[in-house]
Amino acid sequence: MGLGKVAVVKQNLRMGIRIQAVDVDSSDPGALARFWEAALGWRITYEEPDEVVLEPPAGSAEEGVVPDLLFLKVPEGKSVKNRLHLDLRPEDRDAEVSRLEALGARRVDIGQGDDVTWVVLADPEGNEFCVLRAFTAEEVAAPGV
Repeated sequence: MGLGKVAVVKQNLRMGIRIQAVDVDSSDPGALARFWEAALGWRITYEEPDEVVLEPPAGSAEEGVVPDLLFLKVPEGKSVKNRLHLDLRPEDRDAEVSRLEALGARRVDIGQGDDVTWVVLADPEGNEFCVLRAFTAEEVAAPGV
C-alpha cells in the first residue's frame, strides 16, 4: 500500500522549475545564432555582441514550452565532442540534411557507424547535432508521440 501511495503522489507532483535555455558557447554568437535561426525557423529575440537569444516562432506550439537557445561569446574554441547535443526530427531526413548542409553544416564521423538511422552533422562552429529519421505513420498515430 505504501508504494502505491508514493506512485500516486509522484504523478501529481509538479516542480516549480523549468529549463529556460540551452546555452551554446561560441566565438561568434551572432553568426551561429543566424545559422540556427535558418535551420530551425526560429527567431532572434535579443542580440548583443556577446549574447544572442533564439526562441521558437511567436504563437507556435513550442513558444514558452521549448527552451530557448542562448549563444554566448567565449574566448576559447571548441576542442572535443559535445557532451550535450540536439536531435532534430524532420519529416524527410535526407532533404533536411541537404538543406542544413547548404546552410553551412557538415557531416561528421563520431564513430556512429554506417547502420544507424540518423545523420551526425556539425554546425559552422563544429557543434555536433543529429538529424533523425522521420517518424513512421504508426509512430505518429501512437498516443504520446
